[in-house]
Parts: sequence; structure tokens; C-alpha cells
Amino acid sequence: MSVAVPLQRRVNAGFFSLVLVIAAGLVSRCEAQKTPTVAMMELAVTASAYNSLHGQGAGRDHALAAWGDRLEPGMQAIAVSRDLIRMGLTHNTEVTVEGLPGIWVVKDKMHRRWKRKIDIYMGEDLQAAREWGRRKIKIRFPRPPEKP
Repeated sequence: MSVAVPLQRRVNAGFFSLVLVIAAGLVSRCEAQKTPTVAMMELAVTASAYNSLHGQGAGRDHALAAWGDRLEPGMQAIAVSRDLIRMGLTHNTEVTVEGLPGIWVVKDKMHRRWKRKIDIYMGEDLQAAREWGRRKIKIRFPRPPEKP
């Protein structure tokens, strides 16, 4: 046995369904727009490599970075010159390094005499550091927020 549904009720149900679909689309679009886009900064620097071996770095503990982090082989860490710190490459900033895979993290800082330079941490692999040598590369990192 079938029940006859009046035409007006079917039209109302269809209209209500259409309103729900449109509302869901608008909500998802608004949610997507809430996600802030992070402006990236690209910078040309000189990159060399360093190790946590005796004779490299200052002090007795060669695995202790300037901000107090303990460097361990396998970490993707970099040291930055002080002028880069003023440009936004502060402690724990994530950086992509041209020619190297993955994300690298600022864990160390260099002597004031260096400008526009990074050191890539290569653990205790002296040969890898020598093979890297010194080269000009580009790095990318999030642009620091504007100060009011």
C-alpha cells in the first residue's frame, strides 16, 4: 500500500535539502578560509657543515648548542649567524635547506663575525661534512610576524 504525499510537501522537502547542502558548503568554505597561510621567506646564504667532535666548537661539551640544546647524531639541526636571528631565524625555527631533504631546525647560533651563514649539523660524520664543504644555497622559513 502506498501513501500519496502532496506535491507541496515534496517541494518543501527538496527545498530544505538544497538549503542544507548549500549551508554545509558555506560552512566548509569558511573553515578553510580560517586556516592562516604562512608567508615564507627565501634567503640566499653560505652553508657549511659542522660536527660534534672534539676540536670543533667552543667549550668542553661539543654536543651542547648555544641555546642549551644537546645535539645528537641524526638530528636535522642548523646553526645560524646572528644577523639571521634578527631576520626571524630564532631558536627552533623550521627551515628547508636547498639540496637537503626534510625540515631542519635552528638549534645553535654562530659567532658574531659570520654574516648570512648557516652551519649544517652532520653529527659525528666528518666525511659527510667535508663532502658538503661550503656552498651558496637558498633556505626557506616562515616570515616572522610584523611588530605593531
